Amino acid sequence: MQSPDIALPDQDMPARAGVGLKAEHYRHIIDTLPDIGFFEVHAENYMGEGGPPHRYLAAVREHYPLSLHGVGLSIGADRPLDRQHLFRLKALNERYRPALFSEHLAWSSHDAGFFNDLLPLPYTNETLSRVTDHINEVQQALGRQMLLENPSTYLAFAESSWSEIDFITEIVQRTGCGLLLDVNNVYVASTNQLWDPVAYIDAYPLDHVREIHLAGHAREADEENRPLLIDTHDRPVDAIVWDLYAHAIARIGPVATLIEWDADLPEWPVLAGEAARAERLMRQAASGQIRAAAE
Repeated sequence: MQSPDIALPDQDMPARAGVGLKAEHYRHIIDTLPDIGFFEVHAENYMGEGGPPHRYLAAVREHYPLSLHGVGLSIGADRPLDRQHLFRLKALNERYRPALFSEHLAWSSHDAGFFNDLLPLPYTNETLSRVTDHINEVQQALGRQMLLENPSTYLAFAESSWSEIDFITEIVQRTGCGLLLDVNNVYVASTNQLWDPVAYIDAYPLDHVREIHLAGHAREADEENRPLLIDTHDRPVDAIVWDLYAHAIARIGPVATLIEWDADLPEWPVLAGEAARAERLMRQAASGQIRAAAE
């Protein structure tokens, strides 16, 4: 059943490109107010009550929309959600009123503790029921819509009885959540599992996508010397991912797009250049210069 009383935020999110807000760039951003569409922050980095991170975030929030991206709710865990974590997340949402809030289709917690990773799920009826209940609980607690991000995966579970796209579509229908389409994750998972990434995007419930992520990945090989891609967020967006992004926005239209770069962070002009490229592609899609591959 869909969560009752979920609402869209007071703050609008423009159909522009944004970047992650990193401490290395705080001073440059506040001093120069660069022409960037929005900033995304990892919720867990701002769950303390005060200090320099909040001072900088408050200053940035005065000038830019925010997207709040969670990495620690463990939506898919086979255990109740952490109520203290959810309480802190609610306080953070109320403090900064971000335009978007998102989390991952993954799990990271168990009775033994918390894993510093986003772990995949089997797509079964049991998992579907658990994830749906957890998303409904989050949306009710926050009083707003949550976006769910598709995962980067490296193998399939033998017990899965749903395709990933059907699983995500059913979650949307049961909860009313929105979607964060990570195009890099699509390419990583498609390469690792021998899917067609264009067919994946075409079959995805695109009407519910409210944000897109783009990121870099590392190319490795498995024990049989087959291509193995790792979602690293430590380098520029790959050319093939840019092509998939162009295909996606030709289908969806311009939508808030994040350049996700979390490790080996470059100087600001490099990051801003990636965002500018996304905006150029959005303008081309809006003007009809880019069309979906099947057209």
